[in-house]
Amino acid sequence: MIRYKHTQIGYLLLSASFILAIFFIWLYVVIEENIGENLPVIILMGLIAFTLGSFSILHVTIDEKYLGIKFSYGIFRKKFLLKDIVSVKNVKNSWYHGWGIRLSLWPLVWIYNVSGYDAIEITMRNGKAYRIGTDTPEDLELALNRVIGP
Repeated sequence: MIRYKHTQIGYLLLSASFILAIFFIWLYVVIEENIGENLPVIILMGLIAFTLGSFSILHVTIDEKYLGIKFSYGIFRKKFLLKDIVSVKNVKNSWYHGWGIRLSLWPLVWIYNVSGYDAIEITMRNGKAYRIGTDTPEDLELALNRVIGP
C-alpha cells in the first residue's frame, strides 16, 4: 500500500532536453549525407539528450517498508528502509548544490533534485544523510514523520 506519492517535474531541464533534441535533429538533417563518418557524434548527441531527460522528473513514494525515489525513466533510483531513517527535516539547498544526483561536501550529504531549492534531509542509522528535492517539502516531511514515528 502506498502511503505517499508525489511527482515533481523539473520544467527547466525538461525544456532544455526538448530544445537540445530539436537542435540535434536539425544537426542530424544537416549532416545526414555523411552519416557513417558522423556516427560517433550522433551517438554522443543521443546520449546527452537521454541523460538530460532522465533527470527532469523525480518520483517520490513511501510504502510500508521503503522511501523510494526514481528519476524519469527509472534508470536512476534509490530506496531507503523506513526503519533505518532516524530523523527528517525540511532544508533549503543552495544554488551550488545543483540538480540531478550529487555529493555535497559541505554539508556531507547526497542530493537528489530536479528543480528548486526545497528539500527534505533524512539521516540514517549509519549516520549518512540524504536530501530529496521536492516542491512540497511540508507534505513529504509530514508523511515521513508519520511512518517513522517519534
